[in-house]
Amino acid sequence: MSVINAKPAEVWFIVGSQHLYGPEALRQVDEHAKEVAAALDSSDAVPAKVKWLPVLTGPDEIRKTILAANADPNCVGLVAWMHTFSPAKMWIGGLTALDKPLLHLHTQYGAALPWSTIDMDFMNLHQSAHGGREFGHICARLNVPRKVVVGHWQNADVQAQVGAWTRAAMARADLRSAKIARIGDNMREVAVTEGDKVSAQIALGVSVNGYGLGDVVKFVNEASDAEIDKLCGVYDDAYELAAELRSGGAKHESLREAARIEIGLRAFLQDGGFVGFTDTFENLHGLRQLPGLPTQRLMADGYGFGAEGDWKAAALTRAAKVMADGLPGGTSFMEDYTYDMAGDPMQCLGAHMLEICPTIAAGRPSCEVHPLGIGGKEDPVRLVFDAPAGPAVNVTIVDLGHRFRMVLNEVEVAAPPEPLPKLPVARAVWQPLPDLATAAAGWIYAGGSHHPTFSQALSTEHFEDFAEMIDCELVVIDGDTRLRNLRRELRQDNAAF
Repeated sequence: MSVINAKPAEVWFIVGSQHLYGPEALRQVDEHAKEVAAALDSSDAVPAKVKWLPVLTGPDEIRKTILAANADPNCVGLVAWMHTFSPAKMWIGGLTALDKPLLHLHTQYGAALPWSTIDMDFMNLHQSAHGGREFGHICARLNVPRKVVVGHWQNADVQAQVGAWTRAAMARADLRSAKIARIGDNMREVAVTEGDKVSAQIALGVSVNGYGLGDVVKFVNEASDAEIDKLCGVYDDAYELAAELRSGGAKHESLREAARIEIGLRAFLQDGGFVGFTDTFENLHGLRQLPGLPTQRLMADGYGFGAEGDWKAAALTRAAKVMADGLPGGTSFMEDYTYDMAGDPMQCLGAHMLEICPTIAAGRPSCEVHPLGIGGKEDPVRLVFDAPAGPAVNVTIVDLGHRFRMVLNEVEVAAPPEPLPKLPVARAVWQPLPDLATAAAGWIYAGGSHHPTFSQALSTEHFEDFAEMIDCELVVIDGDTRLRNLRRELRQDNAAF
């Protein structure tokens, strides 16, 4: 029951030239552009439709095309290719009006030069080498945010870079109309989960509003026995259901209550058109248990989530869900919980009380019920599992008062060194890169939250593209990070902003 927006996303493929070359050359430019656009459109790496547009040769048609792209809700961004030399003053009117992400594809039609037959006609037609530099100059002078991809358009690596950018553009478009429901406000006295929601809507587009728990409980109470019976059957089919939760088991009523909450919470979100939500264990009046299993399943369907009122985590997790749609690997709300400082390398055990998305499960999750030491409610139902080994990223977005900052740490997920029979929550064990000491210090210097978005589907490149599109500072902590350099980068960013 995915809630990732299924509307047809398009990337407009625009190619620049000029009338100087004459109609025959421009006809060939159009034919080549159609072929390149078709190749990107058919590539498995590019998740949106790539729409070819006729060659642009003058300032009026350039501006008209870009304004049309701005106004088209299906257009998530533009890929520009300068097939020949396109004098860049023609692009000023269009680029100054651009309100969609831009990718500059610096390629040429043929991969190899025909050395034995090359002549000036060939040279005049295949001028991407310096046409792209002219376009790059005006983009730099106008300070136009963009991604530059260099290489032949048939190369898998080039198509992968275009695909990563396209996913980020789709997430940016989704975020601009995203609605997050903050149910029950913030965990009291916590700083990092707070923030300026007005600034977030201005800068990021996401709309965040608060709702009382009673707004949700109304829908929960309307869930019918038939709906609950059906959903309990879904649980039984999808998970390894603990014996006590099965029909006739001692805790079966707990499973039914989890189903009731999921039905009601899902109905509340659908009724309000929300794509993400938060809750907090300090505000549960009217619910018999903390929504563990319901939240896990809603995240698996594409909803963003943030615990303890963390609406920025909900928004970023939603954006990551959109970027990762269709890719192998999972994406989840996460929390840096505790460390193993005795091991070599030192590792972090990530988890939360309940709410980790089962898309990151290594196998079939176990559905269990256990006491929860905080919240003062009935024992909640939850999915228990481990994340699979492999590379991943942890990413957070924080409000620094006068700007937003994104912090990313590349990590290597490992299997737990021993079984965890007394830890009945979903979890992931990882080694932060370059090492825990450097990564944790860097994260803390940058002011990163303890609520990252964890993804084994996305890479640093996706978030670099996304941060560029939403004009957000990005601090990357990876295998090459040195604290001295990172602290210098943070000082420079503070001065720049």
